[in-house]
Amino acid sequence: MKIDKFKVEEWFNKYEHKAIYDLADTCVESLSVNELLDITNANLTELYTRKLNYGDIHGSNKLKDSICTMYKKQSRENITITHGTIGANQLVMLSLIDSGDKVVSIIPTYQQHYSIPKSIGANVNILYLREKNNWLPDLDELEKLVGHDTKIICMNNPNNPTGAVIPDDMLEGIAQIARRANAFILCDEVYRGLEHNGEISKSIADIYEKGISTSSVSKVFSLAGLRLGWIAAPKEVIKEVNHQREYNTISVGILDDYFASVAIENKEKIIKRNLNKILEGKKVLTNWLKNEKYCHCSIPQGGTTAFVKYDIDMKSTDLCKKLQQDTGVMILPGETMELDGYLRIGYGNNPDKLKKALYIFSDWLEHQ
Repeated sequence: MKIDKFKVEEWFNKYEHKAIYDLADTCVESLSVNELLDITNANLTELYTRKLNYGDIHGSNKLKDSICTMYKKQSRENITITHGTIGANQLVMLSLIDSGDKVVSIIPTYQQHYSIPKSIGANVNILYLREKNNWLPDLDELEKLVGHDTKIICMNNPNNPTGAVIPDDMLEGIAQIARRANAFILCDEVYRGLEHNGEISKSIADIYEKGISTSSVSKVFSLAGLRLGWIAAPKEVIKEVNHQREYNTISVGILDDYFASVAIENKEKIIKRNLNKILEGKKVLTNWLKNEKYCHCSIPQGGTTAFVKYDIDMKSTDLCKKLQQDTGVMILPGETMELDGYLRIGYGNNPDKLKKALYIFSDWLEHQ
């Protein structure tokens, strides 16, 4: 199976280790093991006696039960555990999509959502989000793309890279379009829980009978190092996924399973911590934008990233290469997410470093 180069990940592999100021990062400042234990007050006695075997193949009941608290209508039987959201998305696509199937993908998004279907041989139809619509999908355009031959709609909410959050009524409208076509919806919800107004969006798995939610502890819980994610979906989908899953996962680590469980059981504390950091960084970003004549953006409503439009005559890849070479500031070029002329900036980490890096960027822009 041939697949396109993963532009975002290859950019990180090439430039991240050289960065002095990393504004491409999409995580909230990661938790240490000590911080996680302090927040959760976890008792490790049980863990110390565990044998380091495969553990529960599809995830422990403790973990599945904690994940179910992230949803309104899901039970253990609707959940399977994966290696991050990246593993969850791939397993869903490998399980449901065949060569020749029609797939609709909403862009910009994580490249998995269009490159994996393409690699399988699906016919991928693209709906481009537009800044003038605050990066929200045009449902009339979506309906024109989705027909009785559509197998699956691929999307994410809150959106990476724009930070747009689809309102619940619009999400219901997307479900109606899919229902008329009898299509699945795969919604990557890895940022769900980091809505800036503090109100968690509805999950596609709760509002649509063929809705599939993927997520992980990487973004919302600041535990990317656990590499633990999940799929919430109808039981028949989970059955197909678990069949595919035996070929590439077997199980996740029992330590990862345990730490993810206690984190999700204490979700209110961790989400509060992370939203405080995000909103502090967002304030730095919006204050910078007010005074930066070369950049503007639709202010994000969720997640950890903004998609910033710049007004100088330079390709985004060239801009980011030169900026990092000259200043050590790393920003992700929009071209890696199929929209040149934009930059993805993460603001979930240290606000003082963010402020310094943005003003270094402003000074650099003045001299181009």
